[in-house]
Amino acid sequence: MQPAQGQSSGQVHTCQTIFPVHATHRGELSAGQLLKWIDTTACLAAEKHAGVSCVTASVDDIQFEETARVGQIIIIKAKVNRAFTTSMEVGVKVTVQDILTSVQKLISVAFSTYIVRPVGDEKVNLKPVKLKSPQDHLEHSLAIERRRIRLDHEHVFETLMQESNMEDCHCDNVSDTEEDTISTDLTHVQSIELVLPPHANHHGNTFGGQIMAWMETVATISASRLCHSYPILKSVDMFKFRGPSTVGDRLVFKAIVNNTFQKSVEVGVRVEAYNCEEWTTGQARHINSAFLIFNAVNDKGELLIFPRVKPTTKDGLRRYHGAIARRRIRLARKYILSNKEDTPSSDLWDRSNQTYLSFSNVATLTVLATKCGWEITSTLDNIKIFTHEESNILTVKVEMQVRIPSNLAFFLLSDFRLRRQWDKHYLTCEVVENVNEDEKIYHITSPSVNGDKPKDFVVLVSRRQPCKTGDPYIIAVRSVTLTSVPPSPNYCRNEILCAGFLIHSDGNNSCKVSYFNHVTSGVLPYLAANLTGSSKSIEDTASACIRFLQMDSSRIYSILF
Repeated sequence: MQPAQGQSSGQVHTCQTIFPVHATHRGELSAGQLLKWIDTTACLAAEKHAGVSCVTASVDDIQFEETARVGQIIIIKAKVNRAFTTSMEVGVKVTVQDILTSVQKLISVAFSTYIVRPVGDEKVNLKPVKLKSPQDHLEHSLAIERRRIRLDHEHVFETLMQESNMEDCHCDNVSDTEEDTISTDLTHVQSIELVLPPHANHHGNTFGGQIMAWMETVATISASRLCHSYPILKSVDMFKFRGPSTVGDRLVFKAIVNNTFQKSVEVGVRVEAYNCEEWTTGQARHINSAFLIFNAVNDKGELLIFPRVKPTTKDGLRRYHGAIARRRIRLARKYILSNKEDTPSSDLWDRSNQTYLSFSNVATLTVLATKCGWEITSTLDNIKIFTHEESNILTVKVEMQVRIPSNLAFFLLSDFRLRRQWDKHYLTCEVVENVNEDEKIYHITSPSVNGDKPKDFVVLVSRRQPCKTGDPYIIAVRSVTLTSVPPSPNYCRNEILCAGFLIHSDGNNSCKVSYFNHVTSGVLPYLAANLTGSSKSIEDTASACIRFLQMDSSRIYSILF
């Protein structure tokens, strides 16, 4: 482990040389070995922050972008991003360095959750993470959004499964009619491991990374029975540990192919634990299930096409459809979270991607607010206007000092139906889908500019209250596509890439409201004159917003109640 100057209390760096014992027959680093190193480093970071023993509670989706080979160096940096009461999120960045060229390439960025395991009846409440850099503050803010995704993941999956059951009620016999399908029974693999002291921490709890490595081994064998080649692990879906295992336990790993998707295959692995008594009676403890996605290549490095599979049991059919639901979630996550800022795109609002769209909405605004290089262009009393230009993307920020409590400003600004009272660019605004208390979808119409057709927008508004003192209130806005609100010939449908408010409290009765807007083609006509100096529309709108927020208390009461 390399100590570093200025490291936070929950930060650990490790370096590992890849030797043949760590590699596959191709000389490539085993994915199972890498998972062990990732978990070990992340656990060390968690324990460094907590001061007590910690165990792996869950692992977010892991994507492997590069392959490492024998002789290269693996560099793993783990840092606690946010501590909750008894759990914490640890972010891990893995790179590979070539010794001869010193070139480094990113392999993976992963996030895991660890919980404290104090000795005896001792209760431990984790201390807050010390934030030393802008990146620390950013990851700390995003950690709460990633936590929302983890908590909502199972609900999203179950919803998709229910839809699948309703839509595919006749699918039980579909696979039977297809030729060249292979029974999933032929891919079943079972293996048993005895947990020994080297596989566990000093309290005797089995390392999560060791379990993941064993899971990768049996899953690889299962996938190889289908493709008759050497599968390459590309990703691991989000999973959580359902219970602990300890030294002396017998762990039974059961792997089977769930489904194939042209050039990839999903393998499900179930892990059951037995102590000596349970081993005799056959009473298993289900401690984990995970889903691993593999590719396979030929001698030329070209991706192979996997054969179609055929489930033969009711449980096999459930796994078959479950793989389809997980793939929908996986593709939504990959597309939305990797979407470039300079490519405005209105994503379809779908059950498979709702959680990730909400995360992307809040995360994009949070990242935008932390950017450096804002240039002030106008100052007027309690209003300041800034611009930021990066990669030909122009963003406008408007800061307003308002004599009103921050929580009241949040409730007034987060209800977009009230915006017509101060923003002349809103002709109509109605809620078209009330997703939950914190997410709503609005249909907005705006007036004509320069004789053009009036514009309309369909936007997702995500609102977040502070998790701790000092955090801002967040109101994030982005366009989405809603099938129930198709484009109308009466309007020109436009998009909002990223916009919204951050509200910081300045005391009991005042706050700073910061409004951000990525200037897209749909927004530019309303700002163009202002940016050229021939109009004061932004200042006028900001002044109207302040007057609206600082209205007398009796009007506020009538609006809210």
